[in-house]
Amino acid sequence: MTQQHNTTPEISVRFNDLGVLPQLLKALETLRLTVPTPIQRQSIPVALEGKDIVGIAQTGTGKTLAFGIPMIQRLGKIGGRGLVIAPTRELALQIDETFRNIGRTVGLRTAVLIGGASLHLQRQMLAKKPHVVIATPGRLIDHLHQRNIVLSDTRILVLDEADRMFDMGFAPQINEILKSVPTKRQTMLFSATMPQAILDIASRNMALPVRIEIAPSGTSPTLVEQEIWIVKKEAKQSLLQKMLSEHHGAVLVFSRTKYGARKICVLVRGMGHTVSEIHSERSLGQRREALAGFKSGRYRVLVATDIAARGIDVQGIELVVNYDLPDEAENYVHRIGRTGRAGVTGKAISFAMPDQGNEVRAIERLVRKTLEVKTHEGAQLQAHGRIKSFAPRHGGFGKQSGFFGHRRRR
Repeated sequence: MTQQHNTTPEISVRFNDLGVLPQLLKALETLRLTVPTPIQRQSIPVALEGKDIVGIAQTGTGKTLAFGIPMIQRLGKIGGRGLVIAPTRELALQIDETFRNIGRTVGLRTAVLIGGASLHLQRQMLAKKPHVVIATPGRLIDHLHQRNIVLSDTRILVLDEADRMFDMGFAPQINEILKSVPTKRQTMLFSATMPQAILDIASRNMALPVRIEIAPSGTSPTLVEQEIWIVKKEAKQSLLQKMLSEHHGAVLVFSRTKYGARKICVLVRGMGHTVSEIHSERSLGQRREALAGFKSGRYRVLVATDIAARGIDVQGIELVVNYDLPDEAENYVHRIGRTGRAGVTGKAISFAMPDQGNEVRAIERLVRKTLEVKTHEGAQLQAHGRIKSFAPRHGGFGKQSGFFGHRRRR
């Protein structure tokens, strides 16, 4: 693998310096996007050459456009279909929104295949021969088994948040999908962390991929101020109330379980704040309504399980509260990455109980820094959980309207 690093941003570089075609530049300008992020700056030129990519970057750094722009541009040149696999419904919908925003000026058609939504409507979307299919692994397998879709015309495949898909147990589905797409294709894999399982899948299924690493795997967002509060279980509620009163913007609260999320939601509502919840027992419609309400400001607080850690793209979240520490340290990075996005600072506060010293140390190892630790009502980490320092060690287009109007779909 070729490895590329970026340590200092080159703000003088703009999208029109990367080989992006005028039709897409126009869409980017409409969205007031002119300066690419580091992952976009390094990935787009490589992807436009048709090379395979393993991209490692923190959450909130613009990975969707890093693969979306070259995918749309190359499909306009080479034909065929693009396929994007994402671990959660929320992330799939977010990716689709980005693709539609960029691709509407060039006639791009997309289809989103996710659980909890109508199979019939998804069949109708597939019947329209979309240029890009965005899917969660399980629902895509459902459509493959029902022969609603064939993947033999897939020319570009993207696995987004691949480590999360493996964490969620999607390895069998991913392997089945990889067997269903042509071996001759471009493959791009993007993630914030890069465990061995992902490196293995890259070595088996990618052709000399270029590795683009914007920050060390697992590095936490640089614009997020992080605190750990040691708190007894019975005092978590009063500490949350204190945090909500001290901060006045939008707040995202993470719970380890769906039952906990429900309970926290009731507690926050009782404190006088507008609140909604996202977890696996909420229907797709309820989850979409909750996210839309949080984006619009109708809900000040959103309570979520890790199902939403990578699927929430909301600008201006002031504070992330880890009411429960995550089951896996890696999820800490994705949770706090919901704030401190797009160059704006944010804050993350995590509640750790006195017997959770090991979990705190695991997080510090992952993010390669010692976190600020505070105590609530005299709670202290137990002796075996004492904190230690872990500081580092161009193509032609048709004459008809849009990119894709000239191509006959089969």
